[in-house]
Amino acid sequence: MEQLFYQPDLDQGADYLNEEESKHCIKVLRKKSGEPFLLTDGKGSYYEAIITDANPRKCTFHITRKYAEPSRNFHIHLAISPTKNPDRLEWMVEKCVEIGIDKITFINCDNTERPWLKTDRLKKVALSAMKQSLRATLPDLSDLVPFQEFMQLNSGTEQRFIAYVDQSNPDHLYNKAEKGHNYVVLIGPEGDFSPSELTLSQQNDFQKVSLGPNRLRTETAGLFACSILNLINA
Repeated sequence: MEQLFYQPDLDQGADYLNEEESKHCIKVLRKKSGEPFLLTDGKGSYYEAIITDANPRKCTFHITRKYAEPSRNFHIHLAISPTKNPDRLEWMVEKCVEIGIDKITFINCDNTERPWLKTDRLKKVALSAMKQSLRATLPDLSDLVPFQEFMQLNSGTEQRFIAYVDQSNPDHLYNKAEKGHNYVVLIGPEGDFSPSELTLSQQNDFQKVSLGPNRLRTETAGLFACSILNLINA
């Protein structure tokens, strides 16, 4: 099975792996000088390379070929409230990256139970998931942003949706999202968005949508929304 390694500065001429990547390549996978391997810069490009020095602290290489990841004609941006249990949020980030997501913004809502994040940990989870799924684009993960600030910062021509638990809401995300668009989907905390947040989102052109008749946990809702949008564009 192909292994993918990460060096963010490949486009600037970097020809080595950091110590963690080097150790995995040389000590764990036992690769030798002269062996080929595959890298990414996390910016949409793959690089085929040959190891020139199999040093477990600083493995150097020579690039033989560069090529782009297949482009997508849609963009998925998930804006989600952090879960009280950090493990659940990490699980969601991992699975969303594996399935395909472009950006995750963490929003602090009126009912958010955990208004702080270990963003560095989440970025490591995203990086690992990118490599495991052999993707070449590392999603953009934000620090925690207040809901009202997100409304002010987020502007554009994308399709905008807010998943809101409302029995009178008949419009499912699957039926409202159109193929080949940029999307922003808001997912609230376990206590859902407050009425004022729902009103503010609708004033900013977010459409209220359903994710089905069942009540979903926050991280399940986020993953489900990501899956739906990828399926629509499959």
